[in-house]
Amino acid sequence: MQYSQEDENFPLTRFESMLKTNNILFFDSNEFENIIHHYLENGKIALAKRAIKLGLSQHPSSVNLRLFQVEIFILGDKFQEADDLLDRLHNLEPTNEEIFIQKANVLSKQDKHQKAINTLLIAIDLSNTPEDDADLYALVGMEYLFLDQFENAIVFFKKCLESDTADYSALHNIVYCYDFLDQNSEAIEYLNSYLDLNPYCEVAWHQLGRQYFTIKEYAKASSAFDFAIISDDTFVGAYIEKGKVLEKLKKYEEAIENYKITLALDDPTSFALLRTGQCYAKLEQEDLAIQFFKKTIDEDPMLDKGWIAITKFYMKRLNYQKALYYINKAVIVDGDNVVYWKLYATVNKRLNFLEEAERGYKKALDLGNFELDTWLNRSDVLTTLGEYNTAIYNLIQTSEFYPESAEVEYRLAGLYFATHQSEEGRFHLKNATRLNIDYNFIISELFPQLIDRPMIRAIISEAKKASN
Repeated sequence: MQYSQEDENFPLTRFESMLKTNNILFFDSNEFENIIHHYLENGKIALAKRAIKLGLSQHPSSVNLRLFQVEIFILGDKFQEADDLLDRLHNLEPTNEEIFIQKANVLSKQDKHQKAINTLLIAIDLSNTPEDDADLYALVGMEYLFLDQFENAIVFFKKCLESDTADYSALHNIVYCYDFLDQNSEAIEYLNSYLDLNPYCEVAWHQLGRQYFTIKEYAKASSAFDFAIISDDTFVGAYIEKGKVLEKLKKYEEAIENYKITLALDDPTSFALLRTGQCYAKLEQEDLAIQFFKKTIDEDPMLDKGWIAITKFYMKRLNYQKALYYINKAVIVDGDNVVYWKLYATVNKRLNFLEEAERGYKKALDLGNFELDTWLNRSDVLTTLGEYNTAIYNLIQTSEFYPESAEVEYRLAGLYFATHQSEEGRFHLKNATRLNIDYNFIISELFPQLIDRPMIRAIISEAKKASN
């Protein structure tokens, strides 16, 4: 059931005034179809149901109105009712392709995708118009996507584009399939053949540029994005991608020009603001870099890359007080972001605010960041704070995730010796030297007071001889 823009002059006002007054007015079946379609398109399901009910009371033999009833059943997950009604309609109109399309819809909703495909193929055989064929080929392609059969999906999305060359969603889906299959060269070949027939298709040029970017052919990517811009000089996505290519080519001034064009064409995007800031940072224009990083976090406070960029900018310049100011703001905005807490810990550690550093590492662990460096950093801070027992407990937990880590074992050995638990210390030091003798410097770095102990020196010395 296809509708054009001209169909929007149907008597909605008349229908809705009828609902308010309870005066029953007559509408022909086409008017009811247009009214129902309008309500479904706008998500007004209750009004669509009322229109279907009134429509069927006036036109009980209308198959199209019954098909809308099928849509309502599907929306409510009433698949059996939908299927039963479709069977009855099929008996009335066995060659109505819409009945098969809705049958396929019911099957798809129940994850019976192969049966949905078979049903859609029947609808294609019954179809009379190329435009309908394009839609049906796209539906088959989507069913193959659900089955992860990307090669078959490509075949049908290509058929869709042959019937309707302007169906850009099909074009996107073809490229998506090639991307999933890591078939960049096949994607490039297809896009070039498509562009031979549609040389001013900005979407295809954009997709071609992205493929060249993926395989690091930056000059070709740049040319493709240029053609996308020639085809549509307001295409924001093409300027963004061109900027990314220019960054790879270290042409930061030109990259900035492209990002700034996007800011003039449309509402500022946090991505363009961030990339502009990064380019200024590369050019060592620090004031402008900071200006754009600030604009990024103002534009989108939830974009973690903005807070991370401005924090790292100051860290790189050893301005830890400023870095701390921004990472403190970041954890207030999003207290569940692991990267923020790790940066928070690092900055506080550099400033020798060890209690806060420990809090940051612990928070990262609590949020599920079980990387080895997080465990080890927390342990080292606890050790520096003299919290030996907590550090031991932290490392025992670490060893559950990293049972063969020499770095963990050396730390445990040092902590046990430092707390006068010599047997445990000896056990872990022997483990540590067995795993990797080269990490023995950990003892002298973290526990310099222990390095002259005869037992420790003997174990390390023996292990060194054994490894030579």
